[in-house]
Amino acid sequence: MNTGQQLYQRARTLIPGGTQLLSKRPEMFLPEQWPAYYQRAQGCEVVDLDGRRLIDMTHCGVGACTLGYADPDVTAAVVAAVQAGSMTVLNCPEEVELAELLCALHPWAERVRYARCGGESCMVAVRIARAATGRDKVAFCGYHGWNDWYLAANLGAEGALDGHLLPGLEPAGVPRVLRGTALPFNFGERAQLETIVREHGSELAAIMMEPIRNEADVEFLKFCRAQADRCGAVLIFDEVSAGFRLYCGGSHMTLGVEPDLAVLAKAISNGHPMGAVIGRAAVMEAAQKSFISSTYWTERVGPAAALATLRKYRRLGVERHLNAIGSQVQAGWASAAQRTGLALHAGGIPPLSHFAVEGEDGLAVRTLFTQLMLERGYLAGAGFYPMLAHTPEIVAAYLQQVEEVFGLLTAAQRAGPLTRLLTGPLAHTGFKRLN
Repeated sequence: MNTGQQLYQRARTLIPGGTQLLSKRPEMFLPEQWPAYYQRAQGCEVVDLDGRRLIDMTHCGVGACTLGYADPDVTAAVVAAVQAGSMTVLNCPEEVELAELLCALHPWAERVRYARCGGESCMVAVRIARAATGRDKVAFCGYHGWNDWYLAANLGAEGALDGHLLPGLEPAGVPRVLRGTALPFNFGERAQLETIVREHGSELAAIMMEPIRNEADVEFLKFCRAQADRCGAVLIFDEVSAGFRLYCGGSHMTLGVEPDLAVLAKAISNGHPMGAVIGRAAVMEAAQKSFISSTYWTERVGPAAALATLRKYRRLGVERHLNAIGSQVQAGWASAAQRTGLALHAGGIPPLSHFAVEGEDGLAVRTLFTQLMLERGYLAGAGFYPMLAHTPEIVAAYLQQVEEVFGLLTAAQRAGPLTRLLTGPLAHTGFKRLN
């Protein structure tokens, strides 16, 4: 019995798309078999609705829980905040303390505004940049959320976002008047950004990008900084994914290039809703000219969780553990693939690790890998975001199972179509409607 799948089928009749987050759709992992829902979680263990205890070796809360699920120190801070009253007519003092801490971690930053998730924090950053410059257009590379300003890129050339997010994103519901306001360029492609600046520089409010994803390129970041200065655009670093994994703060602090604004979320508060935009005073003060305001941006739990998370980071050097565990997994994937003959490439920075299976049957291999690992008590896919709760011993046990499964996958490839071994459909790779 799979109670989670039964509940998910009910959800699909009530919730368009089935879930609130595309990355948590069961179809993205193992259609018709993924547990879908959980009772409770602690450390790196998740208990599903049928009581199965599963070790999470996926993206672990979609990258939000770098300490581990229900971390006791963060939970204690959250419980104290709730018991003290999480919302009143007055403001919580934690938001001032958190602002001071974020500016201390990022000496270039002088002002802070808050939201409660990465997507809306990116939206706030773009609004501030537009208010500060009086311009409309945004050049970007990478993924920056679901908002109109971003999806407007697909109002132009068809599939403009395919290499930045997922293929198949229709800009349905995005006003067509936004066409031409979001201008994509690929990371590392100087000529593309030069062309945008040459043709649209006087209208460019911001250049927005992730400072690091699969690898660092300091010279390209310096080039982007220079291009922003050249045309008077605001340089925004989106640290929602990479932030707090290489450094207790934004990853750009390890690269020596400073933006004008930076967006922080996900790992800042270990699974509790929190997001922040930090930046230079000259740019951030424009937030006072624009109406940027929301009731739940003033609640107490988010800042309390963020303070507890960052204090633990500083005390334990959590980023060092994340890099060590991520490196252990990447090396284990590569070694297991070599020994079993599976054509596989492991990559990404260690705290954002992933692998890709080569060949036409790569998607079938990935889907079958998830199926076989689930049978062995693991939530697993082609990506892994380590947590403090992942110990070397837990990873070693996981990698032992990985090597066994890689061997089965290689043998299955040689014997015939892998789809004959799947107990459900192939995993989804892009945005698809659920009928």
